[in-house]
Amino acid sequence: MRDKVYIIAEAGVNHNGSLELAIQLCDMAKNTGVDAIKFQTFNTEINVMKDCGMAEYQISNVGKSISHWDMIKGLELSHMEFEKIKAYCDRINIEFLSTPSEMESLHFLLTLGMDKIKISSGEITNVPFLRSIGRLKKQVILSTGMSDLGEIEDALDVLMKAGTKREDVTILHCNSEYPTPMEDVNLRAMCTIKESLKVNVGYSDHTLGIEVPIAAVALGATIIEKHFTLNKTMEGPDHKASLEPNELKAMVKAIRNIEKALGNGIKKASVSEIKNINICRKGIVAARNIKKGEFFSEDNLTVKRPMVGVSAIEWDIAIGKSACRDFMKDETIEL
Repeated sequence: MRDKVYIIAEAGVNHNGSLELAIQLCDMAKNTGVDAIKFQTFNTEINVMKDCGMAEYQISNVGKSISHWDMIKGLELSHMEFEKIKAYCDRINIEFLSTPSEMESLHFLLTLGMDKIKISSGEITNVPFLRSIGRLKKQVILSTGMSDLGEIEDALDVLMKAGTKREDVTILHCNSEYPTPMEDVNLRAMCTIKESLKVNVGYSDHTLGIEVPIAAVALGATIIEKHFTLNKTMEGPDHKASLEPNELKAMVKAIRNIEKALGNGIKKASVSEIKNINICRKGIVAARNIKKGEFFSEDNLTVKRPMVGVSAIEWDIAIGKSACRDFMKDETIEL
């Protein structure tokens, strides 16, 4: 178990193919308090066929006037640009991550010293790619949008048989619709993955707002990934389903508060509430004047705040004992 939730600000392709925008996203991510910023590294020629169609949300966000291939090509950053982004992340002390889409990009990212490999939902059935990643024996974060439990288990098996340890894999529950309708989130599936496959789990979120990733943390997510952008009105396929910096900062703050609130699971009085015990609990007092030698009963005893003297927990012990002296009404009794 991680000591704290690892929060990834998913810049993805929200740099719109601009190194300058990518650097601005790094600064914004750093200011929100996330642990890492993540991009997507790909070679369009290797990764996408010319006649590949676009998803409905992509058509809605960028229109039909451009092909899927041209859209992806316009969002591609060069290796040299990624080297500059990685160097800048090192300088401002935020972890750089990027999702490789094919072997060339994977090998390049390894040259940058990236020690966590994020696998996108679209690659969960890509056996040769998974096998190559498994052989690296690094920490793996696997998104599972569009998949069922059997496909996730198959992907995990490929990674493990190639050499990656189960404890080094974190599986992110995910829905690959942008934005994801609330009725399709199915957050309990994250718990099913954890219980069925005995792995660390997290959540990659594409809903609007911040409440679902916060709920995921309460359910045991160890990693949260969330798309963010400088401005939701910018052109591009993913901006509308992303958080703006102030929203991302609010999400981080809420998650850190939830981490504190979850505690260690041991039920006992906390440091802050111990001082209230005697005030809020009750002690046994005389319900009326009681003479020495009179037997304590439900007629002559009652319980009232504060808890001074004999606690109300000792009621059954007190009943039937004789008074050691006279007690005035509302006076705390002695046994």
